[in-house]
Amino acid sequence: MATRPGKPACHDRGAAGFVLAGGKSSRMGRDKARLELGGETLLVRSLRILRDARLTTAIIGFCGPPIANAPNVADVEPNLGPLSGICGALASTPARHSVFISVDMPFLPPSLIVYLLRRAQITLKAVTVVSVNGLNQTFPAVIDRVALSTFQAEIAAGRNGCFSAFQAAATGLGQTVDVIAAELLAQSGQAADPDGLPPIHWFLNLNTPADLERAEALLARRIA
Repeated sequence: MATRPGKPACHDRGAAGFVLAGGKSSRMGRDKARLELGGETLLVRSLRILRDARLTTAIIGFCGPPIANAPNVADVEPNLGPLSGICGALASTPARHSVFISVDMPFLPPSLIVYLLRRAQITLKAVTVVSVNGLNQTFPAVIDRVALSTFQAEIAAGRNGCFSAFQAAATGLGQTVDVIAAELLAQSGQAADPDGLPPIHWFLNLNTPADLERAEALLARRIA
């Protein structure tokens, strides 16, 4: 369900941060954004990750009132998946670069976000993402606003996949999607979990109750 468009997430030409909080949470059986982990909801936790990376924040597709001083941003069209939300976010902000994370990835280190954004600002690539164990990750993603028109065209053509849209935007600009191996960033000290979780755990998606139990166990290990 789309929410009303919020205020621009950033009031300069720098960077903005967005949490993708839509989706039906069908495998979880309840709204993932409102699930609690370590005494805070996944939505609040995601906003904190972006704010610790020194980004202003907004929420995409959340069915509820604004929370934690972060405005809601509507999908351009409801029920078309995260690419529709990304389009709504890019249209809502004057910032050149926007960082997108999913609400169900509670262990992303803020230092990873900082590195990806800095790299995108230097390379001027349209899309910057990471890989882990050789597998490209859709989120977190840093996206240049120049990709918006390609994303809109993909949706108009009935192609709603995020990573294929990332590739189309890069190809249209004579580029490739910039993919950085998380393991190399960890080894070089460019990105790190403050409590030492290895990169494989940074990208844990909480899609099912079993995933939530695994996250609770990881969090207990960090605290210990």
